[in-house]
Amino acid sequence: MKIFFKWTLISCCIIFLNSCDLKTKDNQGLDRPNIIFIMSDDHAYQAISAYDNRLIQTPNIDRLAQMGMLFTNASVTNSICAPSRATILTGKHSHLNGKVDNHFQFDTTNITFPQILQKAGYQTAMFGKLHFGNNPKGFDQFKILPGQGAYYNPEFITKNDGNITVDGYVTDIITDMTLDWLETERKAEEPFMLMYLHKAPHRSWLMAERHLEDFTNRTFPEPATLFDDYSGRTTPAGEAEMNILHHMSWAGDHKVFPEMMDELGIPEIGFDKRRYNFEYSRFDSAQRESFMNAYGKVNEAFAKAYPTMSEEEKMKWKYQRYMQDYLGTIQAVDENVGRLLDYLEANDLMENTIIVYTSDQGFYLGEHGWFDKRFVYNESFKTPLLVAWPGKVKAGSKSDELVQNLDFAQTFLEAAGVSAPSDMQGESLIPILTGNDDKWTRDAVYYHYYEYPAEHMVNRHYAIITKDYKLIHYYFVEDQWELIDLNNDPMELKNVYHDPAYAEIKLDLHARLEGLRVKYKDNSQISQRFIDDLMKDALEGKIFGITKEKAQEILDRRNQVEQAKN
Repeated sequence: MKIFFKWTLISCCIIFLNSCDLKTKDNQGLDRPNIIFIMSDDHAYQAISAYDNRLIQTPNIDRLAQMGMLFTNASVTNSICAPSRATILTGKHSHLNGKVDNHFQFDTTNITFPQILQKAGYQTAMFGKLHFGNNPKGFDQFKILPGQGAYYNPEFITKNDGNITVDGYVTDIITDMTLDWLETERKAEEPFMLMYLHKAPHRSWLMAERHLEDFTNRTFPEPATLFDDYSGRTTPAGEAEMNILHHMSWAGDHKVFPEMMDELGIPEIGFDKRRYNFEYSRFDSAQRESFMNAYGKVNEAFAKAYPTMSEEEKMKWKYQRYMQDYLGTIQAVDENVGRLLDYLEANDLMENTIIVYTSDQGFYLGEHGWFDKRFVYNESFKTPLLVAWPGKVKAGSKSDELVQNLDFAQTFLEAAGVSAPSDMQGESLIPILTGNDDKWTRDAVYYHYYEYPAEHMVNRHYAIITKDYKLIHYYFVEDQWELIDLNNDPMELKNVYHDPAYAEIKLDLHARLEGLRVKYKDNSQISQRFIDDLMKDALEGKIFGITKEKAQEILDRRNQVEQAKN
């Protein structure tokens, strides 16, 4: 009996010690990787030199492609800022997480992957642009911009210090905060999940002082479809209000001085002069001087040219101004990503860390004559995605698998060894990242855009996208379908939906589209609820970028179409 008790006691001690050792090992993060999620706002994949080097060189972002994997078919489920972020956090499509557009509030009862990781023992932090919500759940530390935030001398909402204003340039400041947390608050004994989120290159594209002289003197190649007349597709492409010539503002977007506009008799469009005044009023004296020196030269040359400029020349001028400012903001993003990567290397934090670089969606850089996003055409639907994970992801590898922002939550949870909630709808990217592509079975993705009628007037649509085709349904007002052959029409200029040669393909895609709508629990009843809510607010003048009169015109047109059907 004594012998039995002795061995029982020894066994219990061994079990206890082993459990303590496992717990310590787990807490130290030796098995669970750190996660660094880097996201910029509206960063087009064609403005990363690892994807396309014709516009800009981004050597630091490219380092992630050299260290790990570059995805060529990464996409979003809904190409607009806040809904994309909600999908990333929840792992659910917009219609289920409730954040279908930028207008309606995010439902904070949603469970997000940072909450789950925090509960599982991860130290969590967020710095930069969240875009919705003032107090993100699941974070030990956060310092976030209110709403869109400002480029110069921005305010931040913080967890511990209330609302603060920080002098300087926003991209540098967000990085300073991130590095300071890594240096002074990170607990070495715990794995961490860090969200490092840039405002840039979101409109209105104010670059750092150090880049003003360089970028305002650059010239960039024009896209082949800059003067697209939208004749080959259904009506929504031609009705959208995001044409560079007709819908970008002279002052707010292109930095034409308001007094010069008055002298030249140029009527403002889009956001009139509010955007210009908001940013200009934030400058200190030195920043104002830098701005006036750089854009004074731009304005002087413009004043001389404008009186004799044709519409084509105005379009070309506006495109160059757009690219100078947009790409100038990316230069600072790339530099600061380099600062972060240098810190990780210097402090031995690369080895067991997943590093992701992505954007909340793509962006049009003059393709189809457009800026902004929203459509399911490639430049807005696709998003950059680069993932490094030393020892796990093969350096310099590429994947053309159809992955989405829907997949991030489950990827991070699997990497951390944590079970994902059953209502998450994505798929973990771990099989692709670790070279087990045979375990990846997705051959089509689902997309649904909701924000209409509203700013930019891009009609509601949902779609199925494969590597070869897109079948798109514009269902609000008119009932219109598009079929795009991506292999024969990579610039997406021609709708072949009514071409008899595609009859069999169309039939197959229709069936598969309905299958995806069932799989992801999307249907016409859900869409109608969101339509009714938005139309009500639009008719009451509560939707930014649309008048009551315009909303009523759209509703009348829709009712006429419905009556004609019946």
